[in-house]
Amino acid sequence: MHKPRIAFWLIVFTFATIPAFAADRVISNGIDLWYTRGDGSTFADFSKNPIPAGFFCGKSEPFTGRIGFRGTPVATGAPGELGRTDTIVQRLDDAVLNKRGVAYTRLQVRSLNFESIAPVKTSCGLFDAKVSLDGEQPITRMRIIRENKNGGRFEAPIAVNVKISFTPVGRIATEPLEIRKSLRFPPLPNQRWASRPAPSGLQVNGFVLVDTDGDRAPDTYLPGTSNFAVGQALHRAKWCVSCECHITSDGCTHCVE
Repeated sequence: MHKPRIAFWLIVFTFATIPAFAADRVISNGIDLWYTRGDGSTFADFSKNPIPAGFFCGKSEPFTGRIGFRGTPVATGAPGELGRTDTIVQRLDDAVLNKRGVAYTRLQVRSLNFESIAPVKTSCGLFDAKVSLDGEQPITRMRIIRENKNGGRFEAPIAVNVKISFTPVGRIATEPLEIRKSLRFPPLPNQRWASRPAPSGLQVNGFVLVDTDGDRAPDTYLPGTSNFAVGQALHRAKWCVSCECHITSDGCTHCVE
């Protein structure tokens, strides 16, 4: 009399555990949220590739200086919804871990917002500079490695098309001056991820309306975060926006043409 009951509960238990096991092998698509410090490590260096003479005004000389940037929060449908986030990277596909604990997905930068730490000094006066995405963005491939039940590491090259806009300080201008760049960054070493975010980590359930072109007007709905939380290093993302980067364990620290 008891055997059928035991068999029934074994079947129920088996089916109840299948979804949890399956979900553990799948890293759902979603967004990763970055913020960038204004400590001078994010910069544009024009020493080897100057901004041409006459760019800022008719009498301006070639600009060979360095511009330090800091992140500015992404504009969202609900103000402040993403906190200090200035850069959003979207994982476009669900990533299924194989028997070796390796999975792949595609990446695309969906929002990027920097401003100059201080006005840029030129022979034509001061200019505020900002960096934002420029048009359709490239897609790269991300490799995810699970090392234990809590997470592991990942490798993620990043490619972006950006524009640097210069607006004169204290003077009326009809349109900002712009420079456009296509950049590719190799993966930073030893980047960590966790299947659950830290208690202080920002989580987004459902879709979020964000500004993707830097005009401060939210224009695109993106999916929320998922069961993939990036490590602290990504929240201190360091970018060079004018040239190819040399990468160290601290991020993008200097550039070469």
